[in-house]
Amino acid sequence: MNNQPFRLASLGIQHVLAMYAGAIIVPLIVGGALNLTGEQLTYLVSIDIMMCGIATLLQVWTNKFFGIGLPVVLGCTFTAVGPMIAIGGQYGISSIYGAIISSGLIVVLISKYFGKLAKFFPPVVTGSVVTIIGVTLIPVAINNMAGGQGSPDFGSLSNISLAFGTLLFIIFLYKFFTGFIRSVSILIGLVAGTVVASFMGKVHFTAVSEASWFHMAKPFYFGTPTFNVTAILTMTLVAIVSLVESTGVYYALSDICKKEISEKDLAKGYRAEGLASVIGGLFNAFPYTTYSQNVGLVQLSGVKSNSVIYTAGGLLVLLGLVPKIGALTTIIPASVLGGAMVAMFGMVVAYGIKMLSKVNFASQENLLIIACSVGMGLGVTVVPGLFAQMPESIRILTENGIVLGSLTAIFLNIVFNILPKYKENKLPALKERKAS
Repeated sequence: MNNQPFRLASLGIQHVLAMYAGAIIVPLIVGGALNLTGEQLTYLVSIDIMMCGIATLLQVWTNKFFGIGLPVVLGCTFTAVGPMIAIGGQYGISSIYGAIISSGLIVVLISKYFGKLAKFFPPVVTGSVVTIIGVTLIPVAINNMAGGQGSPDFGSLSNISLAFGTLLFIIFLYKFFTGFIRSVSILIGLVAGTVVASFMGKVHFTAVSEASWFHMAKPFYFGTPTFNVTAILTMTLVAIVSLVESTGVYYALSDICKKEISEKDLAKGYRAEGLASVIGGLFNAFPYTTYSQNVGLVQLSGVKSNSVIYTAGGLLVLLGLVPKIGALTTIIPASVLGGAMVAMFGMVVAYGIKMLSKVNFASQENLLIIACSVGMGLGVTVVPGLFAQMPESIRILTENGIVLGSLTAIFLNIVFNILPKYKENKLPALKERKAS
């Protein structure tokens, strides 16, 4: 019994380490793309870590209104990275948070009915959306590998060497290690790359020395949120894709924990994610979703206790209150980050393809849905001026590749898959009515 607190702490730390790279890399990428100052980036990383903890606690604590009550850890969804960068670049950082708050509220409102809406988001739709998001993220990774856009040593041999060295080391860890080491290989790769970069004079600790030891979260740190229809629509689509992914995680954990979940439990899980996104938006953090790497850890360790996840959530909140820890992550050079990003964003594309593997490829209709949605999404991303001459009301739906690609997939799925089934079910009923 005396070892119980130590055991809880060690298992909680293990869960924190498994998701930590994902938790810090999202604010680093988004903040870097939006050209935030060192102080702003430190705040963004710290608040994100803290909000990961709060989101996790909201989900594991089950009550009448929210919380799935399973040992699940939440972090920022990678599918939101590309859309957030696009929104921030086009409408400003305040629009990102307006969209996050709005999409979170929409998730809370539809949580009870999402099971019925799921037919509009089968694997052919969600797989296409995730693939589009992953493909649009790759250029961000490549720019970072070269040292980051605008850097004086862009494309230098030192940057390329660091980027590929980090990537190869991560691949090495994946190849020759299993279990926990493999699950934290991205984090180890970032640390190793930064250590090597420090010997090359590319690491500067100014941000760490200037950061305070303690801070409190500040609502609207980056200003009052602004609400743009296109931005809200984009983040809502991302949120819906996250809900589909989370549903799979909920069922996986219920199977591991031998605990059946009902429609009400699912609705409470969705509601917790929506609330986490609203709170994240208010404190200038991010939208949150379930992290599948932690599900693997639950299965690997065999420890299914919610107490461990409460501990992990509490540790994340404490870490987020210490800016010096957040500042440590901001010293990672862009080229090291870029090497890790290739693996991580490539995994987003691979995950999209994995989702598409559930699709019946013998159906020409499904092939056309994927072809048109990915083609339109990628096309508008590469040629953003395609619909420049269109009225504003149309451009709301067409100026963002992820929105246009997603809407194309949803529309074509209705045309090719839902309407024919509806007619098939309706026809026998009409015949019976006529016969009587």
